Amino acid sequence: MILLYDGSFEGFLSLVYEVYYEKLEVSTIVKQMPQSLLFERFHEVFTDEANARKVLDAITKHFTHEQQHTIFHSVLCDTRDYEMALLEYIRIGFKNPKELRNINNTHLFYIQNLEKELLSLVHKMYGFTRFEELEDGTLYAKIETKFNIVPFLADHFCKRLGNIPFIIHDVKRALAFVKNDELREIRSIATFDAPTYSSEEEKFKALWKTFFKSATVESRYNPKLQKSWVPLLYRTYMSEFQIERVNAQAQSF
Repeated sequence: MILLYDGSFEGFLSLVYEVYYEKLEVSTIVKQMPQSLLFERFHEVFTDEANARKVLDAITKHFTHEQQHTIFHSVLCDTRDYEMALLEYIRIGFKNPKELRNINNTHLFYIQNLEKELLSLVHKMYGFTRFEELEDGTLYAKIETKFNIVPFLADHFCKRLGNIPFIIHDVKRALAFVKNDELREIRSIATFDAPTYSSEEEKFKALWKTFFKSATVESRYNPKLQKSWVPLLYRTYMSEFQIERVNAQAQSF
């Protein structure tokens, strides 16, 4: 049977509830209606907050904190097909938690590697995230990453930036974490007007680019090695590489 759900965490928990209590035999889990179903049975799971809460309470009761984090981390890997593997992870956890350490199970091995990939990305983005100062003094950072890591960055920079208000905007997912005197939450952004930067922002950018350039030892310049440490994927919103990107675009014409 093919199960369709809305892709949200609550939607997935609702799906787990139906699989258990309706004893569904699942072959595939999708977020969008397949173009062709052939002879497969199809079932749409609608998000039910009450059912989702029951599953979440059960997970909190039966799984360790580390295992709960693994479940949440898997859901944040939203560009991968994690659902079947995570469903099996939860099934095994309810039945025999000790078996969750068995990496010979392909589903468990997949979840383990997925979590490692997510945490590796988070670690890199702690250093690669660049803030710009807005007119009102708020710091604003744009990101566009493979996985949804806004919760990690929000927690990290709340600790690092203290009382300074800031926004982390995930352009790809239309999400933003907003932190100021009144708010501290992740919210969806349907539309977003271009922000107004402070008059000092360009001076700070220029100083940072000057430092970045002056710290470069020409005789040791190694673009290949540099790309291995800071892949092109992460440079889109890094101010020190903006000149390089403009030059590369100009050369392509």
